[in-house]
Formats: sequence, structure tokens, C-alpha cells
Amino acid sequence: MSRPVLLLAGFAALLFALSAFAGTAPISVGETWLALIGQGDERIRAIVWELRLPRAAAAFAVGAALGLAGAALQGLLQNPLAEPGVLGVSAFAALGAVIAIFFGFAAVSSLAVPVAAIIGAGVATALLMAATLRGAGTVTLLLIGIGLSSLAGALLSLAMNLAPNPFSLSDLVNWMMGSVANRSWDDMALGAPGWVLGAVLVLIAGPGLRAMSLGEETAASLGANPLRLRLLVIGGTSLLAGTSVAVAGTIGFVGIVAPHILRPLVRHDPQRLLVPAALFAGCLLMAADLAIRVLPTQQELKLGVAAALAGAPVFIWIASRLGRSGA
Repeated sequence: MSRPVLLLAGFAALLFALSAFAGTAPISVGETWLALIGQGDERIRAIVWELRLPRAAAAFAVGAALGLAGAALQGLLQNPLAEPGVLGVSAFAALGAVIAIFFGFAAVSSLAVPVAAIIGAGVATALLMAATLRGAGTVTLLLIGIGLSSLAGALLSLAMNLAPNPFSLSDLVNWMMGSVANRSWDDMALGAPGWVLGAVLVLIAGPGLRAMSLGEETAASLGANPLRLRLLVIGGTSLLAGTSVAVAGTIGFVGIVAPHILRPLVRHDPQRLLVPAALFAGCLLMAADLAIRVLPTQQELKLGVAAALAGAPVFIWIASRLGRSGA
């Protein structure tokens, strides 16, 4: 295991531990420590174990999934701006989840929302890959992604406009903003199969992504199967993005920022980037959620809003650097 992976894993563990002590409830450090070891007041134990820690776990899992998906898509498309949010995958996943909520499927089965989100993400990713197979370049793919995001946004706005009551409208708006507040261990258990299977598919594609960095013809000569690679990455990123949206709503940009920062540390190797990008993105979202918890605001800032406020300037910076380099 490489040093960056060990350091990031240790940092993630530290942030997770700190999450037990951060919150609006007036709980002392001593009381929190007693709750962590299963002692002390029952109400405090419930706050720590049923509110704070599941929320931290959800933030890390969503961030890790989006970071892994972003690194995989960037390796496949050879585009450092690629990630589920920018290319419209997350927007279509959100659209699928909102359709499940709007038409009442979520009340029928707890699996309706994650399945609908995964299907939405799969549709968007398949359209992008179809464009890639037809020879679309970087700019074209980004424009297609913008178009997909705009279409999904328009349909989401239509759903809000036609919401049958204010409560449904509030649920839709909160979902689109993205948040891990009030997530439980049951939510984590619901998302775990999609995250695990998506991660396995992407990691299996790792050697192929390394070969693809040398060009498709060279990759084929080295034994890589481009079609199998695309199917693995499409399936994996759809599961990762769709499940993340199903658990936390729409959260963008973390899938761009994490791989971009770490890429020089792994010598621009797409395969070696996958795990560190996942860990770093999970740490970023966990740290952002910690900051949100302790900010002295009357109403808690949504995690998706915070991620966009921090990530959008970084995205503009990355795009401007690519423009100057002629990419």
C-alpha cells in the first residue's frame, strides 16, 4: 500500500473520530467520549451513534464514490474536466431519484429511489460513451454534458412546478441541494451494495485505464479490450454516482478537484490515481460537513451548496490552465 493511501486513510479516520465531537448539541468532550465507549447518558449515546457518526460515514462514502467515479471517467475519456456532475451523470441520477419521489414509487419500496437514480446515471453515461464512440472530442463531450445537465435541470424544474403540495416541493428542493444530515446506518446499508459493486467494477478497469493513457491502439496491442473497459467504467461510475445521489442528493465538483490535486503525486497514472482520489474526495466532503456543522448560522448550509461554492472556482482554474496549455 502506497504512502499517500496510508496517509489519506489515517486522515479519514481522524476526521471520522472528530465528527463524533462536532454538532450543535451542547455535549462536552468527556460526555462524547463516554458515549463512544458505550457509557454515559442514553440520549447522548443516541446523538453520537445515531446522528453524528452515520452522517460522517455518509459524507465519506459519497465523497469517495464521486472521487473514484471522477478519476475513472477522466482516465477513460482522457479529459481532466470529466466527472459525473460536469458531464450530466449526477443530474440525470437526481432526475431519476426525483421521478421516483414525484410519482410515489419511493413510498412503495425503499429501493425505488436508488434504483431510479442508478438508471438515470446509466442513461447519461451511455449517451456520453455513444458520443465518444462516434469520435467526439473533449469540447464536444463537455458541451453534451452541459446539454444533458440543462435537460435534466429543466425536467427537475418541471417536477417542482407540478409538485402537488408544498411538502413535496420542499422535499424536491432539499434533495437537489444535496445533504447528509439525518442520514442513518440504514441509509448506509441501502447504499453499500451499489457503492461496493461500482468500486469493484472501476478497480477492475484500472489496468485498462493505464493502458488507455497510451492511446487506444497501443492499449489494444497490450491486450486491453476497449469495449470491455468502457462497459466496466460505464457500469461502475453509474452505480457510484447513482447510489451517491440516492443517499445524499446532488453534490458536484468533488470528482474533479480530488483527482486533479493528486494526479501529480501518482505520476499521472490513471490506475494508481483511483484509490487515493476516492480517499481524498471522501476526506474533502467529511471536512466540509464538519465545517457546516460548526458554522454559526441560523439555518445549516447544505453540503451540495458548500461543495459547489468551493469547487466551482477550482473548476474554473483547472479549465483556464487547460486553455492556456492548448488542451
